[in-house]
Amino acid sequence: MSKRMVVDLDVDKTAIDTNLDKRYHLGSVHSDARAQMPEKQLFSFAEYKAQDAERIGYSNYSYWKSVWQNFLKKKSAVFVAIVFVLLFIFTFVAVKISRFDANNLRIDTKLMFTSPNKEFWFGTDNLGRDYWSQVWSATRTSILLSVSVSLGQIFVGVCIGLVWGYVRKLDRFFTELYNFIDNIPTIIYMTLIALMIGKSTLIMGIAMVAFYWLGTARNVRNLVFMYRDREYNLASRCLGTPLMRILGRNIFPYLVSVIILRLALSIPGIIAYETTLSYLGLLDISTPSLGILLRNARSYFLDYPYLLVFPAAIVSLITITFYLVGNAFSDACDPRNHV
Repeated sequence: MSKRMVVDLDVDKTAIDTNLDKRYHLGSVHSDARAQMPEKQLFSFAEYKAQDAERIGYSNYSYWKSVWQNFLKKKSAVFVAIVFVLLFIFTFVAVKISRFDANNLRIDTKLMFTSPNKEFWFGTDNLGRDYWSQVWSATRTSILLSVSVSLGQIFVGVCIGLVWGYVRKLDRFFTELYNFIDNIPTIIYMTLIALMIGKSTLIMGIAMVAFYWLGTARNVRNLVFMYRDREYNLASRCLGTPLMRILGRNIFPYLVSVIILRLALSIPGIIAYETTLSYLGLLDISTPSLGILLRNARSYFLDYPYLLVFPAAIVSLITITFYLVGNAFSDACDPRNHV
């Protein structure tokens, strides 16, 4: 059996830290002491300050501020928006600087079909009336009518579309109502209203709101289907969140860009539709509008083209303006484009 050999190494024992054992035993004493301490001494609640908590979670991000910044990056859209604002302001200025009152134009057959000159800046119509004052007064009327009808139909369409898409029990009712109204041409409804109720601008405006909301409501309803059953909406329903709060806080923000685009595109569409109604004689001609001027100029276009060129140019400018501004603002409202 072999013997174990023990080698005595020459080690400097003074270099060894003799406090290690003391530290170890000291820590064990403290651990034992902490284990015997009551819970109130071991744990204490951290002090909560609402201001400090909000300061930690504060963000400089603002949705509408970001929308505005993104919109300003589109120089072409900003330019045409400024052009439209100046155009609308000029409709009030042009009437003031005109030599003739648009509401009390004198009929003078001697001056009919006068070409544009220093006295009659846009010439005269078939009755010898100043065309400048008529065009700008009609422009103001058409803009106000189109904006009012567009805002009205967007408001009605969005409200009905949100309820239509979220409340499943009402889907059948609104679908049948949509099919019933949409299957009949709108011009038939407008003709019946004009013949039975009246042709005033107010009546026709209300009638257009009553039928134009269908497309907006249908579009909103399809979008609500995409967001209705997402996790945060299911959690809100489980927590008992009211219906209107879910629609207004959880779903509506996702539809802003689409709503803005439809609003911008519906304004020139209303002007074009108003032009069609005027062309068919379904609007009261006592209130001048661009549609009425275009209707009256159709018989004299070949011989006196200026009667059609001036109102048609303004309609085209408004249409192009809202198309460019609407697309740019819709892109700016999309949260995915925010940094």
